[in-house]
Amino acid sequence: MSALVLETVFVHLFHLLRHIASLSRMQHAEPQHGEAEQPFRPETPMAKTLMDIGTRRIFSEEHDLFRQNVRRFFQEEVVPYHPQWEKAGEVSRQVWEKAGQHGLLGIFTPEEHGGIGGDLLSAAIVWEEQMYSNCSGPGFSLHSEIVMPYISHYGSKDQIERYIPQMTSGKCIGAIAMTEPGAGSDLQGVKTFAKPDGTGWILNGSKVFITNGWLSDVVIVVAVTNREAKTAAHGISLFLVDAGTKGFQKGRKLEKLGLKAQDTAELFFEDVHLPSEALLGQVNKGFYYLMNELPQERLLIAVMALASCEFMFEETRNYVMQRKAFGKTISDLQVVQHKLAELKTEICVGRAFIDSCLQLHGEKKLDSSTASMAKYWSTDLQNRVATQCLQLHGGWGYMWEYPIAKAFADSRVQPIYGGTNEIMKELISRNINLL
Repeated sequence: MSALVLETVFVHLFHLLRHIASLSRMQHAEPQHGEAEQPFRPETPMAKTLMDIGTRRIFSEEHDLFRQNVRRFFQEEVVPYHPQWEKAGEVSRQVWEKAGQHGLLGIFTPEEHGGIGGDLLSAAIVWEEQMYSNCSGPGFSLHSEIVMPYISHYGSKDQIERYIPQMTSGKCIGAIAMTEPGAGSDLQGVKTFAKPDGTGWILNGSKVFITNGWLSDVVIVVAVTNREAKTAAHGISLFLVDAGTKGFQKGRKLEKLGLKAQDTAELFFEDVHLPSEALLGQVNKGFYYLMNELPQERLLIAVMALASCEFMFEETRNYVMQRKAFGKTISDLQVVQHKLAELKTEICVGRAFIDSCLQLHGEKKLDSSTASMAKYWSTDLQNRVATQCLQLHGGWGYMWEYPIAKAFADSRVQPIYGGTNEIMKELISRNINLL
């Protein structure tokens, strides 16, 4: 595809997303006199398949058009190359730039900051379509809806201008480094330390399990800056560290149970000298920034988990309708029919809750407890669905060449990262008044 055609596509999608954002602000308005009501959009349980385009009343026809383009992108630019990326342990940088050219990065970041300026639902379409393609390699969602918001919300004008447009184009890949070998879900256990040095800082420490870590061009690093604070939460800051900075070393790409094509790495910081402008936001305010942004991260994980459930269900339904045993297809067996009925019901119940959470977050009303519910419930469901769908595939489900095997392996990390589900329950319980 020529550069001119790609630019035309990008401009078209850019204006489409702006139009969608404008429409989304009016989607709950009552029809005015003389206006036609919107056509009925079937909810997921009523649709022919759980991945049908044109369903779910939270979306519009403009969203449908965008979803078609996103689905085409994953089928043409990601699916054919994913097996080789799994072997390499990373995706190509070219697919990042292609995603940028197609307007798939920085969708929910304001246009005035260098993002696309689309609405949350458009961003969610990209999350869902990636799971529908069963390709977990590209870390687009973490880059766009986890890393970029920190810079957009707390960064200086210079930081925003330096990073956001490049990240929207896919030429600068972002990561966030929270987890350490001895501190996972407990952010207050962070040991990485940054001490003042003249007008800048000296950073020392290590991080592990960092998504996009190997390919990253900029990393948001969580570090302690005040060891004397009354609590650890009062002494944490965030820093923007560029790849290639002296003393910043990327360790090995980690070999994982699943997410084979996703570049997950160790990061090491040894006497890294950072200028004062590397500080993101205010000193010792990092923990509060993290708490503000984590609900969106947990919603993102929940949305992708539920979409994975929908993919696995459809993959399994197609399989049992073709696979024969005892002289007939497996789908003719009542035990299989009932199992599919159970799975579809659970998935559709989850879908209703997740769509409600998307609406709430689009209106800036999603609280931490509800986001934690969404993350814990959806990821637990994803693992239940993965287990049952693999079982319905029989021995072939255990073969890596079958999509369900990859989906099964990818699902297992979901209850762990973004805060373990045990931590999610702890957060939820704090909002319950127990007698």
